[in-house]
Amino acid sequence: MLTRQGWGAALTRDGLERTDILAVHTDNLTRPAIEVQVKSARAAKNLNYPLGLTSQKIARSDREWFVFVALPEQDDFRSAPRSFVVPRDHVAAAAHISHEDWRTDPNAAPGTRNAGVDMSRVGLWVWEDYEDRWDLLAHPTTEVPVLLPAHFEELAFGDRVGLPENHPWSTARPTWGEPAGRA
Repeated sequence: MLTRQGWGAALTRDGLERTDILAVHTDNLTRPAIEVQVKSARAAKNLNYPLGLTSQKIARSDREWFVFVALPEQDDFRSAPRSFVVPRDHVAAAAHISHEDWRTDPNAAPGTRNAGVDMSRVGLWVWEDYEDRWDLLAHPTTEVPVLLPAHFEELAFGDRVGLPENHPWSTARPTWGEPAGRA
């Protein structure tokens, strides 16, 4: 997909933390480069992605992205994989919000939800508004509005859940729910 969008892409070597693909936008005169971390999972009733501590680190630049891939069931040869293009800082926030919302759910029996944030799992439904948003890659991640579910904003800035420590949204609240124009 990157090539179809005008990106020259190369896989990184095994074991490079945070980045699976490096790409340059060859159709753009300024030739911006991006770093992409890919996470894939096979279709299931409640498909989710495990996001450990490395996946939850905040961005070091405004060109760090995740692409979540939902693969069709193993015997489904007709359906194409689904792709969700998400800025790294959105992933860090979503992993924390999702996990802390689950962990601190006031309706859960006391003492039953003790897993640390390193065990965070984020459902496919969280990424739905990022589906096929390859156009976002042409923008710095700091300019991309947050497309997470609307109730995540209340959780992020409320008292019960909040944001991860040192997350950039703690000092500069982003725009929520207004998709950037497609390139």
